[in-house]
Amino acid sequence: MRIISGRLRGKKITAPDSLPVRPTTDFAKTGLFNILSNHLSFSTIAALDLYCGTGNISYELISRGAKSVTAVDSDKRCVAFVQKTFNDIHAENAKAKQSDALDFLEQCSRPFDLIFADPPFNLNPVQEIAEIVYRKKLLTAQGLLVIEHCSEMQALKSDNLLETRTYGAVAFSIFVAEK
Repeated sequence: MRIISGRLRGKKITAPDSLPVRPTTDFAKTGLFNILSNHLSFSTIAALDLYCGTGNISYELISRGAKSVTAVDSDKRCVAFVQKTFNDIHAENAKAKQSDALDFLEQCSRPFDLIFADPPFNLNPVQEIAEIVYRKKLLTAQGLLVIEHCSEMQALKSDNLLETRTYGAVAFSIFVAEK
């Protein structure tokens, strides 16, 4: 995987093959960040990366100057790799935490400007993620919730759905803070 923009542009990060992950492709990541750049000023955001896996999205956010990044995954090997990479790229504003994503949301008390969730496609907790985020008011007033899911999956019906974009086998459903 490589970082596509920002201060770390072009940097390649090689994750161990043993990690149980499905990293977001460069093609899909480029499309996603083109959309996000029209809605967010990266240098001012606090971001949460749920089901972070290799940390692919977190590194892109750090490279683009995010104020803070919290990466969460239930797999201790993923968390160890992401934290090591944060240290290697001198991301003092980033931390990796081992936790079930839904449990983390339930225990979370601070809002984020961006919450990105890339759950395993076979788990499909899209509805639960959205319900917890909105019930606990975990988005700032201008915040976005982005959920990556299989492109064949029906998009979540919500008044807060801004748009769903498809990139090959994956799709991103983007939600705004409650209206």
